[in-house]
Amino acid sequence: MLKIAIAGATGYTGAELIRLLLRHSKVELVGVTSEQSAGEKITNRLPFLTGLCDLTLEKLDPVRLANQADLIFCALSHTQGMHAVREWIDAGKTVIDLSADFRLKSAKTYETWYNAPHHAPELLQKAVYGLPELYREEISFGKGVRLIANPGCYPTGTLLPLYPFLKSGEVDTAREIVIDAKSGITGAGRTPKDHTHFPQVNEGLVAYNIGTHRHLPEIEQQIASFNAKVIFTPYLLPINRGILTTLYLPLKHPLSQNELKLILSDQYKNEPFIRLIDSPPNLKDVTGSNFCDIAVFATEGGRMAILISAIDNLVKGASGQAIQNMNLVMGWNEREGLDGPGLYP
Repeated sequence: MLKIAIAGATGYTGAELIRLLLRHSKVELVGVTSEQSAGEKITNRLPFLTGLCDLTLEKLDPVRLANQADLIFCALSHTQGMHAVREWIDAGKTVIDLSADFRLKSAKTYETWYNAPHHAPELLQKAVYGLPELYREEISFGKGVRLIANPGCYPTGTLLPLYPFLKSGEVDTAREIVIDAKSGITGAGRTPKDHTHFPQVNEGLVAYNIGTHRHLPEIEQQIASFNAKVIFTPYLLPINRGILTTLYLPLKHPLSQNELKLILSDQYKNEPFIRLIDSPPNLKDVTGSNFCDIAVFATEGGRMAILISAIDNLVKGASGQAIQNMNLVMGWNEREGLDGPGLYP
């Protein structure tokens, strides 16, 4: 059994990791940390684990976790885990980091967008971007990857539908790609904030961080080789989970509905967690699962395509994708622990 530890186990992504790992037949969870709740049973903070996990939360001690575990999921807040990740890598452990700390290749870009110095810049070039559908070869068993930077939720919902079209060469990159993405409230994290307070969100819909969202440089980095430009506007939905992303894609030449669908199916026909559908995706159909549902629609005249994707921001957008990456690194079945509709408590 692979021994697993989770740093930051009581946040939304940490709790989701535990929920999914309890289904996994090849791992044993041996350590969980929380700075605010150290010394408490994890069930005090996450009652849905009663009868399923009786671990005691510990303060973060990188050396102790390295001694306990073979692989560590770092689910700490952005800027909080860099020193620990360096220690784990130096100790020979495999780390899957769910924060943004190792997604960007430039320390300067990171410092600009996260308003903090990067304390482990030497690891940025060593980290593999953990989007399996695009980087499976680099992540897979035998490649020796030690640090996986798990993608952000908005980039996941954007890049999966977008990449096949950029790769096809059919996108008119002289024009901007418009990204309209709507996320459930869990995307803002567990710590209460004024703008995520129930009366502020319920029965409303609001755009936020227009042109300044921290996932923008992550998206731009991943499409830089195509010289593509994007306009990205995120919205906060009054729901718990899910991201619905709509992309308006300018094309070089008119393409029919069948031609558009063929671009997607050629790229994703063998992908276990990509479902290509004909109707507009519904967040209800992916909730609690690691699936990404994608649909494409031609417009009159064929010079614009509309792409829509749906993911659960806590699963395919975070913890499920992290486990998918673990499975690849270990050479296991990619679907281990992630099969099924993902019913959650």
